[in-house]
Amino acid sequence: MKKYRWLPILLIINLCFGGLRVASAVQDSNNPNAAPKISKRTIRQAGAIFDAQRAFEILKKQCEFGPRPPGSPAHRETQNYLFTELKKYADNVQLQPHQYKTNGITLQLNNILAEFGQSSGETLLLAAHWDTRPFADRDPKQENQDKPILGANDGASGVAVLLEIARILKQNPPPRRVIIVLFDGEDYGRSVDNMFIGSRFFAQNLGKWRPDYGILLDMIGDKDLSIPIERYSWEANREFTELIWNRAASLGLEPFQQRLGAAILDDHVPLIRVGIPMVNIIDFTYPYWHTVEDTVDKCSPKSLEVVATLVLSIIYDGL
Repeated sequence: MKKYRWLPILLIINLCFGGLRVASAVQDSNNPNAAPKISKRTIRQAGAIFDAQRAFEILKKQCEFGPRPPGSPAHRETQNYLFTELKKYADNVQLQPHQYKTNGITLQLNNILAEFGQSSGETLLLAAHWDTRPFADRDPKQENQDKPILGANDGASGVAVLLEIARILKQNPPPRRVIIVLFDGEDYGRSVDNMFIGSRFFAQNLGKWRPDYGILLDMIGDKDLSIPIERYSWEANREFTELIWNRAASLGLEPFQQRLGAAILDDHVPLIRVGIPMVNIIDFTYPYWHTVEDTVDKCSPKSLEVVATLVLSIIYDGL
C-alpha cells in the first residue's frame, strides 16, 4: 500500500486533538503481547473465544505459498485456499473477477466476497487485502528492492483474523449481516494509480454487497502493535471512528492509541469516496513494511487477538 504521512504531524495533532474525545486504555503498554482483557459481555454474545493460535496458523499457511503478487502461481493457490476456507463457514461465497491493464499486462484479479447472518437489516463490512507486493521497494538493501515480499503482516495478518472470525460467525450467527471482502490488487503498483485495484472495483460495483459501514484491517500482526487513529478515517467519519477507539479503550486494548496518526491511502479510501463510512485499523509504524523482512517471525498471535477482540465486540454488541 502507498502511505502518506502528514507533516508536521505534531502540529496537526495539536490543532485537531482538542475536538477528539476518547477514553483512556488500561492495559500494560510495555507488554504488547499480553493477553487482551475481553469483556464477559463480548464472550457471552459471541459464544466463542477467538483462537489466536489458529489465526496465526492461517497467517503462516498463506506465507507457505510464498509471495502472492497477481499473476503468480502462489497468487492462484492462495485464492483457491481462501475461497475454500470461506466456503466452510459463510452462507454465501463468491469471487468478484475483474481485469486490470497496466504497462501492456492484463491482470486477472478476484476479490473474494463472503456473507454471514441476516439478509436484511444493517450490514457491516470487514475487509483486508490478500495479495502481496511484487517488489520490496522499501528494503534498505538495493539488491532486494526488485524482489517480491512475503507479506506476513502486510496482507496475511488481516486475512488471518477475518478467516478465524468467519469460523466464529458460522458457529454463532451474528445479530447483523456481516460481509467479509478480501481485496485483490491492493499492493501491485509502484504508484497509487496502480494500487487499490480491487477496492476501487468493489466500490464501483457494490450491488447487493453494499454495506452500511465497514472496517479495514491492514498490518495488524506486528509483535510491537501500535494503532493510532488513522486520519482519513477520522476526517471522513469522525463519530464512527471515535466510537471504535472508545470501544477499544473500554476493552482495555492498549495498542489502540488515543491519538491521531498519519493519513494513509489504503483500501478504505475508495469506499469512503462512494459514501460508505469506513475505518482503517492499521499499524503503520511497522519497520519491515515493503521489505523482504516482512516475515512470520515479526508477527504475534496476541496482536491478532487484540484486533479480533475489538472486531468481535462490534459484531455482536454493535457500537
